[in-house]
Amino acid sequence: MELRTLRYFVAVAEELHFGRAATRLHMSQPPLSRAIKQLETSLGTTLLNRSPAGVTLTESGHTLLHEAKALLEHADRIKSGLAKTITIGILDGKNAATLAKAFRRKHPNVEVRIREADLTDPTCGLRTNQVDIALTRGPFTTDGLRTLALREDPVGAVLRADDPLAHRDHLTTTDLDDRTWFQFPEGTDEIWQNYWNGGKPRQGPTVRAVQECVQSVLWNGTVGLAPLGHDLGSELKVVPIQDLPPSPVVIAWTKDDPLTRAFVDAAAQVYRST
Repeated sequence: MELRTLRYFVAVAEELHFGRAATRLHMSQPPLSRAIKQLETSLGTTLLNRSPAGVTLTESGHTLLHEAKALLEHADRIKSGLAKTITIGILDGKNAATLAKAFRRKHPNVEVRIREADLTDPTCGLRTNQVDIALTRGPFTTDGLRTLALREDPVGAVLRADDPLAHRDHLTTTDLDDRTWFQFPEGTDEIWQNYWNGGKPRQGPTVRAVQECVQSVLWNGTVGLAPLGHDLGSELKVVPIQDLPPSPVVIAWTKDDPLTRAFVDAAAQVYRST
């Protein structure tokens, strides 16, 4: 009996729904159903009653759920004790203080190293193994990554406060077609670049960091995008853009080890409550 199979069973037993459990486990439903069936076969007992109305636990299922959770918690404590360091890349740190407090409370002996990312790599160094987890913002190419969307934020155009468009209630990307826009360096993720250019090819200065964007708006009137609700000071204004989808706050990772999973779970809980 593998720990992975027990994790599958616990997810189904807690969700009482194969579809929701598969989503929680970041996998498709058919292999999850096969794994649970194989577990029942190996144990020689029925763990779940399946019906059109849903899933319920049998008496054996209740027993295994209790024992499996205890075993998995013990296994995670052992593995977490061996892995004392985790490196987090942060591009969106709005809830970082709350997340840090929640994670430290459960893992006080883990050293968390922070890598503050610039705007040229939405994965914060995840693909180059510089970080274990990226707390970032989308959209970007997610091939080969495991991701969880934590929140979605509408975006707006960042304008100087004295810009004629700054007093509008809202804008469209077409309203800004005659403006210069921020560009990211060559080789930057295409999906990322396209979104922050409003879905169209643009011309403008190349930037790498948030402060470069801010100063370019102040000095040159360059247009960029930012999530609504971010305080950029009295000299700048963020006007909502109507024709762009929201930008998701995303946590991304590659290795599904216990410490990484603990951080992902903490992030999901913090963002659900904020």
